[in-house]
Amino acid sequence: MAKLIALLTITLFLGLTFGVNTRVHAETEQLIGFEAQYTVYRFGRRLGKARLSLKADEDNLYRLDYYSKVAAFFLSDIRSETSFFSFENNQLQPHTYAYSRSGTGSNKNTQIHFNADKSTVTINQAESIDWLGQLDNQLYRLDVQLKLASGKCEFVYDIINNRGQMRHYVLKVVGKEQLDLPFGMIEGIKVKILRENSTRETIAWFSPQLNYQLVKLQQFKSGNEQGEIRLKHFKSQNTH
Repeated sequence: MAKLIALLTITLFLGLTFGVNTRVHAETEQLIGFEAQYTVYRFGRRLGKARLSLKADEDNLYRLDYYSKVAAFFLSDIRSETSFFSFENNQLQPHTYAYSRSGTGSNKNTQIHFNADKSTVTINQAESIDWLGQLDNQLYRLDVQLKLASGKCEFVYDIINNRGQMRHYVLKVVGKEQLDLPFGMIEGIKVKILRENSTRETIAWFSPQLNYQLVKLQQFKSGNEQGEIRLKHFKSQNTH
């Protein structure tokens, strides 16, 4: 049972590592809404599904949603993330972030509020702390896509993750590949998370043909595959 629970946790981590990206219209600095659906695998076996979406909300905010559901035998894991944010001068500014996990084992929830006027952030209704520009667990992944579209090849981020913890990530483009996915054949820019003193390796592919949408992601530990997601369906539309 412990191995299966670990498998579910690792597999869902794939969706949360790069789980969301979007498209941007460079001339108007307007983000383009989309819905992307993925299939989750391990060693070629389908374990579940994930869905990513972006749409415009009220008050000139955007809403970014992630949902995944994975099952193995009698074990299950359901997770969701929702970010509300604004986009001005080609910059993403978080407003609120919510994370929820249910299924086998303990349920978990995280709520984060960013206050730009006071430069503070509140995590799970605890006392506010100084906000030094960190992005939430989804928006740094969105920013990767924007930077790929602008031609950049290396990215550094300080974030607050889905547990409310501060993290520092370095990502780097390491090549391009043709990918055979449920969506079809498509080119992917290969991006790797660089970690010090870690046996975990995470690699993601973003497609220029789909305005740098995430199309595939794999995770390895000590050289062994832990899980994979592949794009199945993609639909875009203007949010305004």
